[in-house]
Amino acid sequence: MSTFLHEDFLLTTATARRLYHGVAKTQPIYDYHCHLPPDQIAANRSFDNLTQIWLGGDHYKWRAMRAAGVDEELITGATTSDYDKFLAYCRVVPQLVRNPLHHWSHLELRRFFGIDLMINEANAPRIWELANARLATPAFSTHGILTAAGVAVVCTTDDPADSLEHHQTIAGSTLKTRVYPTFRADKLVAVAAPAVFNAWCDQLAARAGLEVASLPSLLEALDRRHAFFHSLGGRLSDHGLENLPDAECTEAEADAIFAQTRAGRPATPEQAAKWLWFVMLYLGRLDAKRGWTKQLHLGALRNNNGRLLKRLGADAGVDSIGDFPQARALSRYLDALERENALPRVVLYNLNPADNYVFASMTGNFQDGSSAGKIQFGSGWWFLDQKEGMEWQINALSSLGLLSRFVGMLTDSRSFLSYPRHEYFRRLLCKLLGEDVEAGLIPADDAALDALVRDICFGNAAAYFGLELAAR
Repeated sequence: MSTFLHEDFLLTTATARRLYHGVAKTQPIYDYHCHLPPDQIAANRSFDNLTQIWLGGDHYKWRAMRAAGVDEELITGATTSDYDKFLAYCRVVPQLVRNPLHHWSHLELRRFFGIDLMINEANAPRIWELANARLATPAFSTHGILTAAGVAVVCTTDDPADSLEHHQTIAGSTLKTRVYPTFRADKLVAVAAPAVFNAWCDQLAARAGLEVASLPSLLEALDRRHAFFHSLGGRLSDHGLENLPDAECTEAEADAIFAQTRAGRPATPEQAAKWLWFVMLYLGRLDAKRGWTKQLHLGALRNNNGRLLKRLGADAGVDSIGDFPQARALSRYLDALERENALPRVVLYNLNPADNYVFASMTGNFQDGSSAGKIQFGSGWWFLDQKEGMEWQINALSSLGLLSRFVGMLTDSRSFLSYPRHEYFRRLLCKLLGEDVEAGLIPADDAALDALVRDICFGNAAAYFGLELAAR
């Protein structure tokens, strides 16, 4: 019987063990999509205790605690002590067997703190003492953590109306990890909520230095902000949508929808769909113009629990997988940009595993020879960034596309301790390759396998996204 999380866990063959320990383990991390807070990186924040860095903002852990019957006050309560929240989670961890959090939580303590104790109520006081002692050292500032984890690139998620002042501070710091903004215009599509849309338009106008009183001025403001992100090294955009609309919209229709919303009258569902189509085409053209990569995160059903949404706001751990139609509208969108010769590099992420083969096959329709793997089937995301979900994604991609051109794993996380997820992915990748070699399904060519693993772990992303790296 193997020990828990031994050095070869998930590595079921000799080939897998050689590939992971000899190749994958040492590759830098290219975290091209995450939600780390730039202000904390800019300030090189230190953390007072384990709860702040381990549980604060981690809605994966919040969901698990609720499922275990923990009272919300012990999860997100403003008056509950950090130690009591930590202790509540330690009580829950033994109940997480076969949930990825069981592995992740232990890996986070082992890799960052050197703590190999089982997480439970009995060991909680010792874990708290050991972790907090390490957190008190300079090595556990945000800069120290990124450096220790071997993170070469971080791409945060940023609103076009953000000042990006924190990114400017980071760029002027001594941090070797390169941190870049990602252009994510979620509020641009909120025409059904005039209060949200109009407040955001006013913020955007102030940042862009012009009055946003018409559709052309809105588009000009977006272009200016896109250019500003570009000036700071940003080369990625992102959209978190249920699905793309199966609708079209003329400029005259978009102008009318904009005027109506600015006047305080919400768009109808039909108008909102038309508006989304119009602005998504415009933003696709901007990405193509500046040589960016567009990310499409599709399929989340967000904010299901109205009571917790009201209490905690978005990202409280009450989102789930949606079952939206995806294929036809996604195809029409990519084709519309392709017909204009304005299709940028695109990474497609699905949240519903039923869409794996839909998305993997869609990428093949729009490869044009301009760059290898131009349209990517992105890594297992959110509810799918666990053992089974990542294997499904790798298998679908391998069957319908080119695994050799895959840009690999990301964290999609708000936690600075989430980088063992890259280790988890790399072990699974080496496991699958090793098993195929042992079964005679792929050649036992060490040099070719080593190059494949290096590329998927780091090299493909470095070449594909084109972000500047610090000297290594």
